[in-house]
Amino acid sequence: MSTEVSRVVASLVDRSRENLDAAGVWHHLAQGPGPALEAEWLAAGLELPDLDAMRRYRLDRTVAELNEQGYDGLIVTDPMNIRYVSDTTNMQIWVMHNATRYAWVGADGYLVVWDYVGCEFLSGHNRLIDEVRPAVGTNFFTAGSRRPVREQRWADELLALMGQRIGPAPRIAIDQTSLGAYRALEAGGVMIGDGQRVMELARRIKGRDELRAMRCSIHACEATMGEMLAAMEPGMTERELWAMLHAGNIRRAGEWIETQILSSGPRTNPWMQEASARVIQPGELVAYDTDLVGPYGLMTDISRTWIAGDVEPTPAQRHVYDLAIEQMERNAPLLTPGRSFHDLCHQAWAPPIDEYRHYSCLFHGVGQCDEYPCIHFPSGADALSDGVVEVGMCFTTESFVGSRRGGEGVKLENQYVVTESGPELLTHFPLDLRR
Repeated sequence: MSTEVSRVVASLVDRSRENLDAAGVWHHLAQGPGPALEAEWLAAGLELPDLDAMRRYRLDRTVAELNEQGYDGLIVTDPMNIRYVSDTTNMQIWVMHNATRYAWVGADGYLVVWDYVGCEFLSGHNRLIDEVRPAVGTNFFTAGSRRPVREQRWADELLALMGQRIGPAPRIAIDQTSLGAYRALEAGGVMIGDGQRVMELARRIKGRDELRAMRCSIHACEATMGEMLAAMEPGMTERELWAMLHAGNIRRAGEWIETQILSSGPRTNPWMQEASARVIQPGELVAYDTDLVGPYGLMTDISRTWIAGDVEPTPAQRHVYDLAIEQMERNAPLLTPGRSFHDLCHQAWAPPIDEYRHYSCLFHGVGQCDEYPCIHFPSGADALSDGVVEVGMCFTTESFVGSRRGGEGVKLENQYVVTESGPELLTHFPLDLRR
């Protein structure tokens, strides 16, 4: 056990050998994806990420953004943001709706993680964490009528930390917390700003090792997609096919899937229907969106549409498919450094919207999940953020085409990183209707 790990867990009450091992050699992030998967990626010509360097890059990005926006520190409770600043995980989906984990990042780089009580050892793999403390849960589920008391305890501990490290009247940012917790901090003299803005702007530019990790995540996802395509047959239910994506993701060190969007035949238009008990019929289109958080907590967000069975597509199927391909091919080249989000919105092409249904956006950022920015269609330009495309941003290009007169629809999506010379395609699974 390194001295750094010992320092990180030094605040724990339980100093047993088992606890220290759990923080180090048995920690799932310390073990990594495993030698077999790593060997597969290396054989494919991929480079493995340096996780220590990735953690340092992310913390530095966050600190730089805090200083750029004039904040003394940041409180994050969103598990995606906690993961970004500390590379720690614990019951990720559960804590999205139960406020029992949070972290502090000071403008001086001081990093504190509060974890679910008894789980403080889960931060032991990251030597950048300065303190680990037991969390004070502020959700109604755990506190009920005592919630105001818990919210005050939560705030008091953070106020004490700010008093020690910042002084009076600190200006901080918070991504999200309960109303009572906000009020308790404000009553303690804290000026509060938008922490989600801090985090999304910090997360927007991917570093070298984040991109290495993303390429590994994409490789794992596409290997699973290949298994899905090989197994897909008429007579399967949509859920049976969809379950293969989950199984392959977990087997390849992935974490979860954000949605359940897979549909067949008449359920492909309009889009966004979730996988069902419907039996896939011969000659039908089957379309899905991966929305997959894979190895290293990096997302692979791509869509494909296939035809079930060894049959040729109908003219109607081929027509909407060709339009979807055209939208992808015409829009991806627009992802060039310096292009404004306004121009992306207004220069992108889509089939006539009075004849065809389309997706909810044209492009969006991608990293740990769907991220800033979202490039809307011109009809939604009132929600379009200011900004420009930058080197190191990752985007997906979206395309859904389904006739408003009825019939099946086609969903396609690819993932790119912006380089000095323009977009580099990261996802290489074939865009073919047939296998």
